[in-house]
Amino acid sequence: MHADIDPAEISKNRRADVPIVGDAKEVIVDLTEAVRAERASGHANLTPWWARLDGLRETYPLGYDWPADGSLSPEYVIERLGKIAGPDAVYAAGVGQHQMWAAQFISYEQPRSWLNSGGLGTMGFAVPAAMGAKMARPDAVVWAIDGDGCFQMTNQELATCAIEGIPIKVAIINNGNLGMVRQWQNLFYSERYSNTDLGTHKHRIPDFKLLSEAMGCVGLRAESREEVDRVIQQAMEIDDRPVVIDFVVGADAQVWPMVAAGTGNDQIMAARNIRPLFDGDELVTDTGTVAAVTAEALNDSAGGTSA
Repeated sequence: MHADIDPAEISKNRRADVPIVGDAKEVIVDLTEAVRAERASGHANLTPWWARLDGLRETYPLGYDWPADGSLSPEYVIERLGKIAGPDAVYAAGVGQHQMWAAQFISYEQPRSWLNSGGLGTMGFAVPAAMGAKMARPDAVVWAIDGDGCFQMTNQELATCAIEGIPIKVAIINNGNLGMVRQWQNLFYSERYSNTDLGTHKHRIPDFKLLSEAMGCVGLRAESREEVDRVIQQAMEIDDRPVVIDFVVGADAQVWPMVAAGTGNDQIMAARNIRPLFDGDELVTDTGTVAAVTAEALNDSAGGTSA
């Protein structure tokens, strides 16, 4: 379904099954009334759909591996944060691997408790979004889950939080890199890492704990599994100032599932070299094949641009 006031935009990027030309406000009102009327006439039988979803969950369960080098798992950090802060907290995320892990490993049970910029790629979104959520719901616990790259886009707003009394809590998933870009370079560019190492591990520049303290916040750090619960609990007990936790995690953790550039959703990869089998599907695409398709798509794109 695609609604747009400009008819030229309809089906521009993807064919719309239900094209609607009109003002978004009016369209949403009409759609809301139509959905209410449809529900009043009876609910659709979703049993087969839920059975399919349950089958996928059973075949491809959510999980993660601990880093081979013994470093802290980012998925574990986010999982524990969700368990300790609970479903009544509000969570905001930036853009990248931490955004995907926050969507996967926190069990959301309440509406309006998960704030992120979706596919817009708005790095730096987490801290300002958390600020707005805290101002709107001052009695709620509000966590900004951010990466070390995203956090450096808007961390100056910590000063605003400290001065204006906005006690948000920030969890920095510090893997020392632009993690999502590094993952693509690992999978599709033969581990040719270019401009993704941020120095937040090797040189600890900036030192997020000291930076937070300089801006009037409480700065904490966790580098081992044993420290995770303790620092989260410590942050939960502080309500009079913003709190920032620097979680120093492994650099090589990857987000799964994923869809590579130049491929369709039916070529989704559940894990490295593993693709789900769909109805009538006997082909499993590995990362090498996907890398070739990606390269071809990039070449076609470059050719189209030059033309």
